[in-house]
Amino acid sequence: MSAKVKEIESVCTYCGVGCDIVARVEDNTIQKIFASPDGYVSQGKLCIKGKYGYDFVSSDDRIRTPRIRKRFLEQNPEIHTAVSAALREYDATWYACDLDAATTAASMKMLQIKQKYGQYSLCSIGGARTSCESAYLFQKYTRHTLNSPHVDNCARVCHSPSLKGMRTTIGEGAATNPYNDIYETEFIIVMGSNTTEAHPIVANRIVETARQNNHLAVIDVRDIKLMKYAKHKAIIPHEANLLILNMMAYVIIEEELYNKNFIATRTKWFEAYKEKIMGDPYADPKYFEHIAGYEHLAKLIPNIAREYAVKNSMIFWGLGITEHIDGSFAVMAITHLALLTGNIGKTGVGLMPLRGQNNVQGACDMGCLPYYDPDYQTPKEIGLMTPELIDAMLGGSIKSLHNMGEDIMHIHPNINKINAAMDQLELIVVQELFMTDIAKRADIVIGVKSAYEKTGVYVNAMRRLHLSQPLVQSDLPDDWEVIQMLDNKLGGSYNYKDSSQVWDEVRQTAHRRYSGASYLRLQRHRKRGLQWPVYNEDTPVLHLLDFRTSDGLGEFHYHQYQERGMIQEIRTNTLKGYHLTTGRTLAHYNNAAQTLRSEALNKHYSEDILLVCNEDAADFTGEKVILKTAFGQTTPLRVKFTDKVQPKTLFVTFHHSASKINALFGDKRDELILTAAFKSVKVEVVNL
Repeated sequence: MSAKVKEIESVCTYCGVGCDIVARVEDNTIQKIFASPDGYVSQGKLCIKGKYGYDFVSSDDRIRTPRIRKRFLEQNPEIHTAVSAALREYDATWYACDLDAATTAASMKMLQIKQKYGQYSLCSIGGARTSCESAYLFQKYTRHTLNSPHVDNCARVCHSPSLKGMRTTIGEGAATNPYNDIYETEFIIVMGSNTTEAHPIVANRIVETARQNNHLAVIDVRDIKLMKYAKHKAIIPHEANLLILNMMAYVIIEEELYNKNFIATRTKWFEAYKEKIMGDPYADPKYFEHIAGYEHLAKLIPNIAREYAVKNSMIFWGLGITEHIDGSFAVMAITHLALLTGNIGKTGVGLMPLRGQNNVQGACDMGCLPYYDPDYQTPKEIGLMTPELIDAMLGGSIKSLHNMGEDIMHIHPNINKINAAMDQLELIVVQELFMTDIAKRADIVIGVKSAYEKTGVYVNAMRRLHLSQPLVQSDLPDDWEVIQMLDNKLGGSYNYKDSSQVWDEVRQTAHRRYSGASYLRLQRHRKRGLQWPVYNEDTPVLHLLDFRTSDGLGEFHYHQYQERGMIQEIRTNTLKGYHLTTGRTLAHYNNAAQTLRSEALNKHYSEDILLVCNEDAADFTGEKVILKTAFGQTTPLRVKFTDKVQPKTLFVTFHHSASKINALFGDKRDELILTAAFKSVKVEVVNL
């Protein structure tokens, strides 16, 4: 290897698996990314995104220079005067400027809005696509510098129900065990997770053990690749998660397969839970005998429940669980299964929510939620969640949005409504890598370092901290540096010299999880990482002796399934039209802002494709269709016929902004935590 070529270790920038990576770098350009052969998380393997999805770093359309919208300056002449010396012509819409001018313009307008409308008129959204240091400072600046409680992140559209459901029942909203416990378990349930596409390096472990031991159950609304390796393959109707989970608990209780000693010593409120579930007609699996096309579930669900109960078992779940109106209750039902059987608090068992973003666990730990301070402490004031903020924008009470690394115009539901909400704002400030949909709507856009250009801590879906280091050098600011400049110009006194100083403050503020996780220790354990809570040692398995509730006991909170949607239509013989569900494909990541810049990835999946059941081919007369609801419509989508989706159901990915998939979804959302119901919507099909 040439002396000019370096190999640098860091952590992948994509999903919540948090794979360790090694980059081969020459002349400050990434030439190749691969997994270390002895990598703890990756186990020497990376998915296609981890291997090839690095071209975005050097992409020509990175935001290299801050921009201010010309119309914004025309409407704010005093700000125009203050920054005029730094302005340069960019195009018909934008001026280019330096970072000082951009933060001056932003801070001046924020101060004006705060003085005119009060501190509650400002909000901040984002944080899961950047480091813990930047996420921490983002919420601190919002709460203390702006003095607004309104801070949120993209957990709102993914795993907020997991946090809510798990904290309600066991006091902690994070994965209980390390991924390698997959090799120690006797039975695995994967529900609502297309794991091979969304979390492939975790799927590798599941597939390996399933091939050896035949101990896998997969529950989903369509036939996914993981089902090829499953002993129990359960394809279910839309919106049936809570129904099925309650049925599993019913079987375990009715057949007395529950762990009496565990329930007696480590839980409470079991008897009330038992009485409710045994008296619930929806909890009896025989209910499915009356659901045409799904009658086999009446026997299959009990078989899965029995095997889960009598073995050391793990449950993995994804957005197919959380993105429903009863997502939080479904997560509680998952946790109930673990409490009933004692499948928690030891090696080879546990509860494993498969989080999406590379640092969504970390952003929530840092307090980027309106109802939690860092370390999940209660804030002095609880702010609004993102859907409530959108309504407040439309109502005129929110006037300023600071958006950091979250394309609210693409990944959130009801995008026509969000577009109207953006029209009501007096200021939109965006920190981003590219001109995403929200950046195009912004008044001020600031380009920042990517994960591959900076030092910072990222926390993966199993609570494992990894310290990234720059693969290439960049003169762009880190997110926390932009926030520090804004704080100073708004009268604050932040004076962090580097990210380590921010992290040292995190270790003090969030000491229950991070006190022992110094940069020095994280550097020494760069490949392995450390699982929080980290004191003198880290903690691979949670809840060994107690749950994190006030008295250490797990709690049962029964919620009855409410018949609706597809199931109700089937039972009453009124099923007409099509129910759509959404998800990822392996080659792209969420809004594809990064993966679209890699030709190696984009050639695999250059557009969102609609999957249609072969049996429904007569209804689709052209190569493309438009999908419509009362809230909006997609652009034309290419149709692909398959046997992997059920009759009268459709599947489409959401990666390409131009498809406008999220225009189809209205305000239907989780009852407790407002996560959008992305996994089922009834659509009208328009043939082209």
